[in-house]
Amino acid sequence: MRAVPLLSDADIDATLAGLPQWERQGDALVRTYELPTFPDAIAFVVRVGFLAEKADHHPDLDVRWRKVTVLFTSHDSGGITERDATMALAVDGLVE
Repeated sequence: MRAVPLLSDADIDATLAGLPQWERQGDALVRTYELPTFPDAIAFVVRVGFLAEKADHHPDLDVRWRKVTVLFTSHDSGGITERDATMALAVDGLVE
């Protein structure tokens, strides 16, 4: 996969305006989801996994009981790209 252009700080701010529960942490977009039960959290991780595999853009995932933290960054580009924003929106669609 070839590198995708990085988003500017202004583009990232505009992107986050449309992703209200996501935040920027350095060179990544991050959100923590709280699911009703641990099995729901694991099922969510599986859905994220299939979505990420289909898009060939994989997040870092951290599971803590009912909470799942999803982090997107484009390692090959060295920061946040449109692919990260697109995937963040897609992951939101899995729970909302």
